Amino acid sequence: MAFKKTIGTLISGALLTSFLVGCTSGNEKEPEETANEPKEPPTEESLSPEEGAHLVLWDNGDEEAEWAAFVAEAFEETYGVPVELQEVGHTDAPTKLETDGPAGLGADVFNAAHDHLGKMVSAGLVYDNYYASDYKETFMDASVNGTSYLDQDGQLTMYGFPLAIETYALYYNKDIVEEPPSTWEELFTTAKAFQEESTNNERRFGFMMEPANFYYTHAFMAGYGGYVFGDQNTNAKDLGIDNEGAIQSGHFLASIHDELLPLAIEDITGDVISSFFNEGNLAYRISGPWDVRNHESAGVNFGVAPLPVLENGEAPQSFSGIKAYYVNSYSEYPKAATLLAQFASSEEMLLKRYEMTGQLPPVKALVENELIQQDEISTAFLEQALQAVPMPNMPEMISVWGPMQVAYTSIWNDGTDPEKALKAAREQIEDAIATLSP
Repeated sequence: MAFKKTIGTLISGALLTSFLVGCTSGNEKEPEETANEPKEPPTEESLSPEEGAHLVLWDNGDEEAEWAAFVAEAFEETYGVPVELQEVGHTDAPTKLETDGPAGLGADVFNAAHDHLGKMVSAGLVYDNYYASDYKETFMDASVNGTSYLDQDGQLTMYGFPLAIETYALYYNKDIVEEPPSTWEELFTTAKAFQEESTNNERRFGFMMEPANFYYTHAFMAGYGGYVFGDQNTNAKDLGIDNEGAIQSGHFLASIHDELLPLAIEDITGDVISSFFNEGNLAYRISGPWDVRNHESAGVNFGVAPLPVLENGEAPQSFSGIKAYYVNSYSEYPKAATLLAQFASSEEMLLKRYEMTGQLPPVKALVENELIQQDEISTAFLEQALQAVPMPNMPEMISVWGPMQVAYTSIWNDGTDPEKALKAAREQIEDAIATLSP
């Protein structure tokens, strides 16, 4: 059962005395003996740093570390609270906190990938976002939903302070096609025309993607009306991976194989796709911002655009990943930690993060920011992010990836009927989820 810790009710001496049992040289905090009486829940006016507060912040290295150091310095200047930055990767932090948190050794604020949230909440490792109502108004829906989790009371509670959103979109070679297609019908037409120019010495493809990778194929499934879990990916008892829309998306994927990409799954790896695009022998591909430098270094004249509209008039709904700061529920200074997370995810700091790292801020207003609008690639990814669905952050999601890969491989390589393949995947997922239940 999910274990929710709320900053308003858990800022108490009991929390400090019970859990702060140790320290490290990186986070030298001594437990204090305090009265076992809860403090009054803070109001916005009273949410100020605790006397003598000093914080530890975990974040990634390289450019992200430079940004985090900038934030730490600005925060200390504003609130007079020193912040020690330690390099702990955002994918490693949740696991590290499982042991360091209860021992009083963890960071007060840490960066984590949103799809770890369910596990963190269940373990009672994070406070909820005290400013959630403000974030729901100003941040992209995907970033809010991705950093929220259904607690034991059936309430969808926001825990994260979003920093960046990442999704995939359509890359196109500008030397092959002047403008990106607005519909998949247009893409099929231009892709076919290009690949007809193939020769015995130089094979060309109009379009490539990784067709067995559910991270990418989810865009089509959701665009046609399929879904992973019901109630906006909070109800694992309701699977939508084999409903009418999901089956339709399986037929659409099969048409890509038959008309554009008649290769076996095993021959369509990320490296193969990159090579064809870098060599000018591929008109379109689907990928994320992680391939921008790759293609720039190869000298490709390319652009990025949101995924084209499907035949039903709906936009494909790509999966998105959200990096966010979270407040450690074992922090000795929960008020100061909450203020640091809020300060770091302000529009000013997130715009600075974009300048320093190139990572996209999930704030609605910043989509129209002049600095971002000057970069057509960033703008395209942000536009796609507005249509994105955050990867489910429920622990049950681990049971989905494998069966969906098997289903799409069967559809693609063997020509299996999509309804049969997806219903088989559903049975496998249900069986796997059943083994997770206590």
